[in-house]
Amino acid sequence: MRRNLVDALVAASNAPGTGLAQAALVIARIEYPQLDPEPYLARLDALGDGARRAIERHTHDTGDASTLACIRAVNGFLFDHEHFVGNREQYEDPRNSCLNEVLERRTGIPITLSLVYMEVARRAGLQVDGINFPGHFLVRCPEVSSRGSSGLIIDPFHGGALLSEHDCRLLLQRHVGSEVAFNKSLLAPATRPQIIVRMLLNLKRIYVHMRSFPQARDVTELLLAITPSALSELRDRGLLAYHLNDVTAALRDLQAYLRLTSLSEMDKDAREEHQQIWEHVKTLRRRVAALN
Repeated sequence: MRRNLVDALVAASNAPGTGLAQAALVIARIEYPQLDPEPYLARLDALGDGARRAIERHTHDTGDASTLACIRAVNGFLFDHEHFVGNREQYEDPRNSCLNEVLERRTGIPITLSLVYMEVARRAGLQVDGINFPGHFLVRCPEVSSRGSSGLIIDPFHGGALLSEHDCRLLLQRHVGSEVAFNKSLLAPATRPQIIVRMLLNLKRIYVHMRSFPQARDVTELLLAITPSALSELRDRGLLAYHLNDVTAALRDLQAYLRLTSLSEMDKDAREEHQQIWEHVKTLRRRVAALN
């Protein structure tokens, strides 16, 4: 992993404001190492300007400057005029997680289309927050005139569909079944680090499924840069190094993981996994000893 990539992501995640585009374009450099972010930032600026003009036209034509009217204008611009659409056919394509490709191809997965939505809306003068909803990322626009309201819940993957609480309950059931019970805290605004971590976890899962272990390890390095205390990522970095035959790195990370985890706090499945990792460590130690 190039140290400059780690440093760039940490800097983007700690930058003033709430913008996500810089961090997303750093993440895209795993797939596109020579990526120049400037053309894509300029494209977001142009989209934001187009969305702002769409809001102004709609307000002028209807006299309606409500939050709902503004969101409908943004939806019309992004999904009807610019033709952004959820990529249902190739959902697992890693390009769906790369902001440059999402902007080029106008298609992506829920979190990257939500990121485009948030960035464009912010440039058009609207506050739109990410929602780390289980199984399907959403966004929310607070309604200034509605005290106590949860705001407008928007699904950019489905053309900016506006969701009721009942719709969100059905969405949760469809994606995670009975594993997670619905409560309104699931609709709370996500922080920038939380959104970055979710983007990285999506990309890591895709790379592991593709057996693209070098890229998956790069993603894990970035995850540890954002969440240094995430023991699961320390474990996964060690396991990926094991698959890549990087004995020194695998032994370092897996031994550290075993040292930092407590068997007393684990369920049966976690204990079995812990034992498997211990077997990997013993194998690695034998290989190191054979080299001496």
